[in-house]
Amino acid sequence: MDTLKGFKRSLYCGEPRIENVGEEVSVCGWVQRQRDLGQLIFIDLRDRTGIVQLAFDDGTDRAVFEKASSARSEYVLAAKGVVRERSSKNKDIPTGEIEIEVKELRLLAGAETPPFEIVENSDVNDMLRLKYRYLDLRRPDMQRAIALRHKVAKVTRDYFDENGFFEIETPMLTKSTPEGARDYLVPSRVHPGKFYALPQSPQQYKQLLMLSGFDRYFQIVRCFRDEDLRADRQPEFTQIDLEMSFVEVDDVIAMNEGFIKRVFKEAIGVEVETPFLRMPWSEAMERFGSDKPDLRFGIELKNISDLVGNCGFKVFTDPVAAGGSVRLISVPGGAESFPRKKIDGLVDFVKTYGAKGLAWMKLSDGGMTSSFAKFMTEEENAAIIERAEAKDGDLILIVADAKNETVFAALGALRCEIGKRLGLCKKDDYKFLWVTEFPMFEYSEEDGRYVAVHHPFTAPMDEDVDKLENDKANCRAKAYDIVLNGTEMGGGSIRISTPEMQQTMFRALGFTDEDAQERFGHLINAFKYGAPPHGGLAYGLDRMVMLMAGADSIRDVIAFPKVQNASEPMTACPDVVEQKQLDELAIAVNKAEE
Repeated sequence: MDTLKGFKRSLYCGEPRIENVGEEVSVCGWVQRQRDLGQLIFIDLRDRTGIVQLAFDDGTDRAVFEKASSARSEYVLAAKGVVRERSSKNKDIPTGEIEIEVKELRLLAGAETPPFEIVENSDVNDMLRLKYRYLDLRRPDMQRAIALRHKVAKVTRDYFDENGFFEIETPMLTKSTPEGARDYLVPSRVHPGKFYALPQSPQQYKQLLMLSGFDRYFQIVRCFRDEDLRADRQPEFTQIDLEMSFVEVDDVIAMNEGFIKRVFKEAIGVEVETPFLRMPWSEAMERFGSDKPDLRFGIELKNISDLVGNCGFKVFTDPVAAGGSVRLISVPGGAESFPRKKIDGLVDFVKTYGAKGLAWMKLSDGGMTSSFAKFMTEEENAAIIERAEAKDGDLILIVADAKNETVFAALGALRCEIGKRLGLCKKDDYKFLWVTEFPMFEYSEEDGRYVAVHHPFTAPMDEDVDKLENDKANCRAKAYDIVLNGTEMGGGSIRISTPEMQQTMFRALGFTDEDAQERFGHLINAFKYGAPPHGGLAYGLDRMVMLMAGADSIRDVIAFPKVQNASEPMTACPDVVEQKQLDELAIAVNKAEE
């Protein structure tokens, strides 16, 4: 194999154009394809910018021609030659009007036949792609996603720097303060039996930075949560984290709308209209059954509990009597789009969200059929249709449950599923929304107590301060999420900034003063020395780039992601370690049964 000694690349493969004809250029890359036509050889050479065609013919030096003849897919080459106009042009690639007449060719590395072809939008099994991720990352669509991620990070740093923010790093090895997702723990060799935690977010540190007088902080930071995975979750992920002093909700929102407008324009060329719509959490739940509603289409929820609470159908009346509700969505044109077999599939779908079933009503050919018509009067059926604002050709879908949370979860998810099936969710249609006034608490059946919806440092709405301890179910927070197309892209809040209020919050969460001091004493004590009013927000960088790239999973915009069981197929981690390492950490391992 050859070396690069004395060779210097002058252009990337995707850069030569018709105006470069006659120039001598040098390129490096991987062989996408080699076509040997006997006295004529063409090689498509690929790097991160694109493909250029290398040409070898009867005027080529024989030693160079023979090297070209031996090149195979994914060989690494360096080529020097003269740009010339192609006789047969390729309009599908930017360099399709030219080719390089090669004068010098170096074979820098050979390659075995890869386990899959390095092509755009590969349909190869995900596990195989991730096992050979270094090959998968060579594909043009993956390279564009990683390049977009870089661009978003650069714009982020530029914007916040221009607005007076300091980028400040916070520790990776922190104190475990269990209240939320499960921590990843790191054993200490120096302090046997004691553990660090990897940060779920820099929440406490960024608040301490506000107390330190750095009134505008941001950081592109790695975070860790030991939780079950799905399409938009990873055990390690990246946040765009920020905090501001002497602000209220409107100040934080205005700063971040400016950021979103800037990053979408510079990274993907999309003009974003500001200000964004704002919607209280309670309205989002009532209308869309979700605290991250997708506004690209309608199909809103309607409450019909008052219409069916006294009907003859126990499936409706029992949940209403138990304090729950009966709600519907109306699907325009759904009578034809969803025959009975597909409706049965929707029944199974809502059951995965806890619903016991799905009632339906079809309006077609001037008539009505339904799964519950015989239990209802004509007046009751007519009232449901009127409330649904349904017309001939529409499909009405109804969920009833004794728990409103179940109704919202099932119908909210069903609404989005219907939107996808009907093609109402265009990836290049960006609908932003601020969801505000979240509940401060939610009741945990597992813990048997109220827990914080966001975290224990979120400030209550001014008018709800007295509800912190006495009316938790109706206490609202100065919390806000930025939602894009049904995905929570980021969230934040105004923070508690007095030791008295923070102690009250800890008591409301069931902490004794001793517990609070043990877990959060460093923050409580810091508040005693003058804390400014402050608040902030954190974006999921992975989710943001996923939405901007039109990808289906954050795995497609992360260089080396984990799979569903939090392992990495390429390196086979996590893995066992040597006993010597365990002994140094004073750790004994109980082997799980096979």
